[in-house]
Amino acid sequence: QVQLLESGGGLVQPGGSLTLSCAASGRTESIYTMAWFRQAPGKDREFVASFIRSGPSGSGGRSHANSVKDRFTISRDNAKNMVYLQMNSLKPEDTGVYYCSASPRTSTTVVSSDYEYWGQGTQVTVSS
Repeated sequence: QVQLLESGGGLVQPGGSLTLSCAASGRTESIYTMAWFRQAPGKDREFVASFIRSGPSGSGGRSHANSVKDRFTISRDNAKNMVYLQMNSLKPEDTGVYYCSASPRTSTTVVSSDYEYWGQGTQVTVSS
């Protein structure tokens, strides 16, 4: 089993910055891909970014949704079993609950159902 815990959410003004953190515990050796999704009220979960660690499948890599490209940056510290999301130039449409997720997959996927493990989420609100 893998457990994920997000932190770092809060209220920020448009144009501001916020950093989210996700701590993974349990059988972390079984996961290669970690990702961030977000969900606004009444909406489906939306892919934000993913990070595949290097391993037998290759060198890994990062992916970002077009809506956050050049504003958000995902990073990963494998030694600490942590993944981060640095969010800059925040917009009101970035508001939502942000979820950390993990999967044994070794290739990029933006489909939420492809991820086996989920945190409980952390609220991000961008408003004046």
